[in-house]
Amino acid sequence: MVETAGGGPEDGTAEVLDHPLPDGVRRRVVRIVSDAFGALTMAELPPQLRQYARFAPNRRAKFAGTAMAAALETERLFRQRIGERYKETEPELCGALEAGSPPPAADPLDVAAAAYVLRPPGWAKLVAAAGEEAQRADAERADDESRAELERLREELAQARELARAETARLRAELDVAKKETDTLHRKLRSALSDVKRGEAALRKERAETESVRAEGQVAVSAAESESRRLKTRLGESEAALEATRRAVREGRSVEDMRVRLLLDTVLEAAQGLRRELALPPVSVRPAETVDAVEPGRMSPKDIAARALSEHDPAILDQLLALPQAHLVVDGYNVTKTGYPQMPLEKQRLRLLGQLSALAAQTGAEVTCVFDGAELAAPVLLAPPRGVRVLFSKPGVTADELIRQLVRAEPPGRPVVVASTDREVADGVARAGARPVASAVLLKRLS
Repeated sequence: MVETAGGGPEDGTAEVLDHPLPDGVRRRVVRIVSDAFGALTMAELPPQLRQYARFAPNRRAKFAGTAMAAALETERLFRQRIGERYKETEPELCGALEAGSPPPAADPLDVAAAAYVLRPPGWAKLVAAAGEEAQRADAERADDESRAELERLREELAQARELARAETARLRAELDVAKKETDTLHRKLRSALSDVKRGEAALRKERAETESVRAEGQVAVSAAESESRRLKTRLGESEAALEATRRAVREGRSVEDMRVRLLLDTVLEAAQGLRRELALPPVSVRPAETVDAVEPGRMSPKDIAARALSEHDPAILDQLLALPQAHLVVDGYNVTKTGYPQMPLEKQRLRLLGQLSALAAQTGAEVTCVFDGAELAAPVLLAPPRGVRVLFSKPGVTADELIRQLVRAEPPGRPVVVASTDREVADGVARAGARPVASAVLLKRLS
């Protein structure tokens, strides 16, 4: 229904819509406003639309469509400016609308959108007619789509029926084949049952024969056991006779030993009697005492105390390594970090191993140097010097434990010397029979 207020019937601005603007017409209106939006200055735009002035037309239509439609409805001056820009782009359509005769070949939605923007007399009817036309077109399109969908469903149903008939025929053929296979399996089953019965009969026969053989075997075993008992009895008798023979031999030997011992005792008692009769004094002079030489003076307690070496005297290490088959085990990092901790670990190892090589050459002792390898990312590339065995502990095993394993591996009685300041290591190797020496003593000896 078209109403007029404040204007004549030829004034289209007084007309209003009695229905909401159709969606198709609204989209065309938003597109017209978006296209003409960029030709307006910032002052010509309503305040609520100025934030969209720099947007592209498509982005502006997407984010500001509702705001542009509202401004077009409420802002008459803005609508007139949009209408002027639209007349410049579509002069023929706008002229036909103002003349009251829209082009028959034009899209009803375009005509309705132009009429909504320009507001010529009767624009509300054009918008309503375009909405009805759009609804009819939608209904016809939906009807066509429904018919097409119905045809498609019919074709699919026909195909499904054809497939069902083919599948039924295939299943029947498979069923016939399965029946034939079943008959064949039944025949094979009957034959197998017959074979099983024959096998059971043969098994019963074999069992009977086995029982007979087992009975014969038991008889043979009983006879063998009897023979074994008889042989054991004879063996016992032979062993008793052999023992009696051995006892007689031992008794004969004991008589001879007794006679020899009696003769020896007689000779010894005769010698002792002769010594008593002659009253010979005990021998107090030795042949070595008859040689003329200068004898040393006796040592005083002070001299004896001076001969003891201190635990921190490096000479004690020389005495220990001078023992036969001595083995020196060195706690590597404990010694290097005691003597020269400021050096890098690689240089510490090289310096210590060089000094241990010289010590091994001087003393001739076996030397083993142990380093902790738990924190190494990769094996150390090292050429051990002559006379020194170099070992690194495995992951999860400390150098202290490796030293204790080396000490325990040595045979009892071999002199083993362990150089380490670690008290736990020293106590452990001492309990295992090795001699602990402080790292400082080894460093003094090496320097």
